[in-house]
Amino acid sequence: MNRGLAYSLTAIVTGFFAIFFLYPAVIVLKEAFYVKEEGLTFGFIREVFANPVYVEGLWNAFALGITSTLGSLLIAFPLALLGHRYLFAFKKSLSALILIPLVLPPFVGAVGVKQILGSQGALNALLASVGIIDAGSPVDWLGENRFMGIVIMNALHLYPILYMNIAASLSNIDPAMEQAAQNLGCPPWRRLLRITLPLCMPGIFAGGAIVFIWSFTELGVPLVFDYTRVAPVQVFNGIKDLGANPFPYALVAIMLVISTTVFLISKAVLGRSKLGTAPRPKGRANEIRLKGVASFAVAAFFFAIFFISSLPHLGVVFLSLAQDWYATVLPEAWTADHYREALGHPLVVPSIQNSLLYATGSTLIDVVLGVAIAWVIVRSNIRGRAILDALVMLPLAVPGLVLAFGYLALSREGQGFHWLVGAAEDPTYLIIIAYAVRRLPYVVRSAVAGLQQSNIALEEAAQSLGATPARTLRRVALPLLSANLIAGSILAFAFAMLEVSDSLILAQQAEHFPITKAIYSLLGMLGNGYELAAALGVWAMAFLSIAIIGAVVLGGKKGGLFRM
Repeated sequence: MNRGLAYSLTAIVTGFFAIFFLYPAVIVLKEAFYVKEEGLTFGFIREVFANPVYVEGLWNAFALGITSTLGSLLIAFPLALLGHRYLFAFKKSLSALILIPLVLPPFVGAVGVKQILGSQGALNALLASVGIIDAGSPVDWLGENRFMGIVIMNALHLYPILYMNIAASLSNIDPAMEQAAQNLGCPPWRRLLRITLPLCMPGIFAGGAIVFIWSFTELGVPLVFDYTRVAPVQVFNGIKDLGANPFPYALVAIMLVISTTVFLISKAVLGRSKLGTAPRPKGRANEIRLKGVASFAVAAFFFAIFFISSLPHLGVVFLSLAQDWYATVLPEAWTADHYREALGHPLVVPSIQNSLLYATGSTLIDVVLGVAIAWVIVRSNIRGRAILDALVMLPLAVPGLVLAFGYLALSREGQGFHWLVGAAEDPTYLIIIAYAVRRLPYVVRSAVAGLQQSNIALEEAAQSLGATPARTLRRVALPLLSANLIAGSILAFAFAMLEVSDSLILAQQAEHFPITKAIYSLLGMLGNGYELAAALGVWAMAFLSIAIIGAVVLGGKKGGLFRM
């Protein structure tokens, strides 16, 4: 690639990120630490920590992050270890199935968790029917203030991230180390504790950091559970008085600092954890082929994890078809009317149209920027390529809540992004850009993979015959990486369709609601609001499932997106 062109593309991309990624984060920090009359101040931060309500919210968010990470680890580690060491029945299919919960929207699944684990839910009804508990004294499975319900939903949704990172670390362990310990008489449990576990700590820290940040800043699931005593919900509720109340900025700033610290610690651990690992030999010779009962037992364990993880969303499907579902194992009567009523509700069809507009616009931006970034990373030799590669991956590590709040602050009259909403306060352009920034890594990684797999000799031949770089890109490179690019675009589009933080915070008027904001509004509606929200959630899940299948078919597994 021409160096001048490479530097120009890098400058454009860096400028875009500086304006729409770094600037909102800086504004949040400025509002939290700067007062025009006083200059730099820590007064807002001190007052946050002096207020027991805010302290409780931060502590609860931190506790949710820690417990959700531990819950995900308890699920992911056995799965990764079994998948690493053994060949068993249906391994390939089951290894794909256990990744599915990651793409099922937790915001929707939380509705199913409430229906199944609530005091009058399906689980208590089942236990009462077999005489294990007294129907008059149901068990509170969701915990005080629904804390455990949120942890369960987060763990069931996020364990695939830890699974993929741990599996990657296990695959890099030199099998000779474990074989040497075995030859010296070291028992299996000691090999696990003294060799395997320490060597896969980079994967645990990497995946754990992502899970913690995700759970720590999660907004949608606590809102569904009406859990107001947590920092993200406190920030969300503070939007109503944003101009006169600086404390939401302080809360967001504290959450950003904590998330960044966790991310940097994980990267430091990764940087120090190179010893003792080596590329594994081809063929994975140390895998043990299980037969008979043992093979099916491991397969059953994998399927059980998938089934339990899918139960929340299965509960949503049942709720969408339920005419009456209260204190029974399954709905007593079934109906498809909720789907018809949902499509006839004034919020639903416009929200679908809005989501299609937002997701389409953001995906187009991502495709243009993603191809340019990938071209610079793979096809140029300029300095700073690695920095650019790391920069475009930052949206996966920075909480969406932080960016959404920064965008909202900047969209007020007199602020830098007000031109994007205009006098009509239309957030369309703002939401499109917010979606684009959050999902750009998907397209970049897909485009990079496509360029790395394509033969550069074809492009060099085209340029030697007089083709310009633009013509070479259009006629040679793009057709070769089209499958990968389409796959990444589908992922970006699908996740944008069901974006939660940006949607809940930036869309304030009903006419601008995307799907997730419409679901949230329906949940608060009296009567059959929950059933209508469930029906809309099923439509959303069906769309997302089709999109993910298409992405996998076209571009292969995208698990690397969630590995640090």
